[in-house]
Amino acid sequence: MVVPKEAEFITIQSYKHDGQLHRTWRDTMVLKTSEHSIIGVNDHTLVTESDGRRWVTREPAIVYFHKKFWFNVIAMIREKGVSYYCNLASPYVLDDEALKYIDYDLDIKVFPDGEKRLLDVDEYESHRRKMHYSPELDFILKENVKILVDWINNEKGPFSDEYVNIWYERYKQLARR
Repeated sequence: MVVPKEAEFITIQSYKHDGQLHRTWRDTMVLKTSEHSIIGVNDHTLVTESDGRRWVTREPAIVYFHKKFWFNVIAMIREKGVSYYCNLASPYVLDDEALKYIDYDLDIKVFPDGEKRLLDVDEYESHRRKMHYSPELDFILKENVKILVDWINNEKGPFSDEYVNIWYERYKQLARR
């Protein structure tokens, strides 16, 4: 796979542990690639669910994917401030078709006022049993929840206002081209 360049568009595909396609985002604009991460933006991006339902994202969102961490981060830029949606997920892989990862159900939502909520714990437990998540995988995911909460609490990486501002401004520059 050729690494996408700034301002190119990629598709993002999330899967479940059993290999079933879960959700697809079409036309995510790449803002930056590095050896271990990709930063992009979704803005009125078409999303297709596994059941065929389609919807379009409502606001610009900076997306952050990493090859070493078991989570990805979506910073949604809204009138009342930035909200974050964090998916506990496998590190991404990139091929000629899309950026791909496995979604492991657990999510953390961070509200503009800093409130944090761990979501979908019941879904995680159900899928863990049904899809036979190994004890090692369960450990890795729970450890990455701790890493993610530390990043949130310390405004590290995508959780800093400066990060969101830099990448949103870059997106606006590229969109004007």
